[in-house]
Amino acid sequence: MTPSPLLVEGYAALFGAADLSGDVVRAGAFARSLRAGAVPMLLQHRSGAVAGRWTRLVEDGRGLFVRGLIDGAAASRAVQAGLSGLSIGFRARLWKPRPEGGRDLIDIDLVEISLVGAPMQPLARFTQIGGAARAA
Repeated sequence: MTPSPLLVEGYAALFGAADLSGDVVRAGAFARSLRAGAVPMLLQHRSGAVAGRWTRLVEDGRGLFVRGLIDGAAASRAVQAGLSGLSIGFRARLWKPRPEGGRDLIDIDLVEISLVGAPMQPLARFTQIGGAARAA
């Protein structure tokens, strides 16, 4: 019997909060990418390691809110073992250097959003809100 997908949600990016490299995502940076369509859900940024699919991606007042279904076996096991980080794979289209280091990211191409163990933005986390492993 195939386990039911895990429903997760959280923030893949937070506006105005510097990540470990000093980059700061600005509100509106994802607008063009979100209009462009689907963004893959990967495990640990590995090409081809599809973890599931994002069902909701929206910029709100806090950052890039995501909700999705994890149905990959490896990703489900990792979540059950405590994996809870989110990380964006992107290309910066428009940015300005920050005096303290890093960049102000104004417009970015969102390539993928990964489930990771150690996110570059430590506050980018998800929680499981439904699915088979939640009851375990």
